[in-house]
Amino acid sequence: MLQKLVNMDCCEPKTEHSHADDINHGAHGMKHGSAEMYLRRFWMVTFLLIPLALTNEFVVSLVGVGEFGLGKWVQFAIATIIFGFSLVFFQHASHEIRAKQYGMMTLVSTAVGAGYLFSVASTFIPAIDVEFYLEISTLIWVLLFGHYLEAKSGTAAGNALQEVAKLLPRTAHLIKNGKTEDVDVSELKKGDTVLVKPGEKIPADGNIIEGESSVDESLISGESKPVSKQKGGKAVAGSIALDGSLTIILSRVGENSTIGQIHKLISEAQQTKPKSQRIADKAAAVLTFTAGAVALFTLLIWFFILGESFVFAVTLAITVLVIACPHALGLAIPTVTTITTSLAVKNGVFIKDLSKIEIIRKANYIVLDKTGTLTKGKFDITNIVPIGTSSERDVLRIAASLGAHASHVIDRPIIEQAKRDEISLNNVNGFMNVGGKGIQGEIDGRKYFLGSKAFIEENSKLGEKALEWYSKLSKKGETVIFVADATQTLGIISLADEVRPESQDAINGLHKLGLKVAMLTGDNREVASGVAESLGIDTYFAEVLPEDKYKHVKGLQEQGFTVLMVGDGVNDAPALTQADSGIAIGAGTDVAVEAGDVVLTRNNPLDIVSLIKLTKKVYQKMIQNLVWALGYNIIAIPAAAGVFAVWGFFLRPEIGALVMSLSTVIVVINALTLKKINLSVA
Repeated sequence: MLQKLVNMDCCEPKTEHSHADDINHGAHGMKHGSAEMYLRRFWMVTFLLIPLALTNEFVVSLVGVGEFGLGKWVQFAIATIIFGFSLVFFQHASHEIRAKQYGMMTLVSTAVGAGYLFSVASTFIPAIDVEFYLEISTLIWVLLFGHYLEAKSGTAAGNALQEVAKLLPRTAHLIKNGKTEDVDVSELKKGDTVLVKPGEKIPADGNIIEGESSVDESLISGESKPVSKQKGGKAVAGSIALDGSLTIILSRVGENSTIGQIHKLISEAQQTKPKSQRIADKAAAVLTFTAGAVALFTLLIWFFILGESFVFAVTLAITVLVIACPHALGLAIPTVTTITTSLAVKNGVFIKDLSKIEIIRKANYIVLDKTGTLTKGKFDITNIVPIGTSSERDVLRIAASLGAHASHVIDRPIIEQAKRDEISLNNVNGFMNVGGKGIQGEIDGRKYFLGSKAFIEENSKLGEKALEWYSKLSKKGETVIFVADATQTLGIISLADEVRPESQDAINGLHKLGLKVAMLTGDNREVASGVAESLGIDTYFAEVLPEDKYKHVKGLQEQGFTVLMVGDGVNDAPALTQADSGIAIGAGTDVAVEAGDVVLTRNNPLDIVSLIKLTKKVYQKMIQNLVWALGYNIIAIPAAAGVFAVWGFFLRPEIGALVMSLSTVIVVINALTLKKINLSVA
């Protein structure tokens, strides 16, 4: 009957997994099982507990109803059915034992098995007259609910990452009949030609037929150093073009697309644990051996040394095993992370690496990229100033032709303006993105440059008129870029980027949390100074090159600060990696999203404040749960072993099981209070 019941309920769709997976997830969570399966079992046991309780001698005496004559046989039947639902714990315990990694499932199975078998013996051997049916069944009931919460935790993590996946670029620039159109990656076929701009992932394997770029292949090869790629080279799916555009004929599509990489991201994120979870894992393993040893010594001391009956000694030993069940310890962290994942996503945040929670909550310096983080990142052209014999249309045509091969936020309004003015763009050869400075390329055999003042000074001449306009426009807080050929400046384009209305509240919120705020930007000092002063930012770094972003973060760390970095662009990736924890804007480039430990699913700086508030509260709850779970066992195990017998106190088995269950409930309720926290800045 027992096996038939188990077979009926366990016929869930199974996926193949390794023995190592069972060990990793068996200790707590058993995430291969479905949340629905655990919940269904929980409700079935809940229903069965009612008649079991009403036939229990202790419960009957409390409620004052008459005892049912066949009570012990009814209890045996019901408890046996309930015991069948616990066999899943024994399966995972067997994996722990075979791997010699004894943990929570080993102790749970020992407690449940010993309690059930001893109760069965009591049913058929009148001399024993002690049974644990209700206690063991209640223990199983609590365990099932706990594992439902943990299984749901894994599901929540996957769903949250799916939300992030929606915001990641999943389209490719398909070149067809000389025109470029954006298509879904799933629509790509072998033989298609695609354009990959700087900061974008290569959507599938292929051969490079045009362009040159440094490519980050670390996701595939594990080699962190970028590889130079040019015409004739091979492009690998999932790698990222860093500083140039590439035209590629695809040779393989499918699993190695961006979608495949997102699935990989989901898998990796679900395997991360907070540091406090690792502490709980080790504590559960130690507790398993401690409880086993205390139970054995309890039996030996009370029977052989103190001369009590064998039944009495065994009763105390089993009480030790039942009360020492580390379920409160096993749930202490997963219940918190379950709620954390859900709460974070509702507030526009996904924590890719849960081990960073402890780091984020103690950070004391945060570095923010300006464009796209503090500002809207949507530039509008305010002035086009031709220099010399060039016309406005010439300046705009050259700038838009070069910008069409780039992916910087400044290039978009230039291209859009050219479209509105119905200006035809030129073909560009030898395109190159010079990180943090500008871009260059050849049009009709003539080399042109588009970028910052420093970039033009390195490659051409500015001239007095260009400098005058630069000074005039910069003082107004506008971003100024130059268009030049190899000999002279042809024109100036100025753009304005509006500060987000939420940025001021975000900076104020960060200051209230005790963090100092720094701003990084490639813009000139005049623009940076204006933004920093208006928002009350503690310090700013202007005209910063990509390598200097990394150096500024490192410099703050060398001063003893724990540094968070927030950014969304290609140039932010090294700084995100260098920071103690990197926070990427979800709508930014693939490079930034891959480098960040946390992804903000919305371009809202207030979400940064919510994240830090959340990590502080989450860490607090984790520590509270750990202290309670460990503290409870420190007191309860000696009590169950009869240490306090000299004062006439013995912990009855049913009270022990109730206390054990209560400790688990307290841990869960404490975690649930997270849902009530206010993450708003006000």
